[in-house]
Amino acid sequence: MDDWGLEVDRRICVGAAVCAGVAPEHFRLENGVSTPVTTSVEPNNAVLDAAESCPVEAILVRESDGSVLAPQT
Repeated sequence: MDDWGLEVDRRICVGAAVCAGVAPEHFRLENGVSTPVTTSVEPNNAVLDAAESCPVEAILVRESDGSVLAPQT
């Protein structure tokens, strides 16, 4: 199975830290804003939960082909 890509739009992140609480092995806060620990991860439901839980939808999870997995709109 191919890895997923992680992105955080730091321009809209409000630093709620929900992602770091839901998936601390994948997200951390830097200067009050979320950042992925790495931009490529093995498929993991915690990453999807973190993206879906973000109050401003600043997290994007993508398949290796570029299609968006989360957040679902």
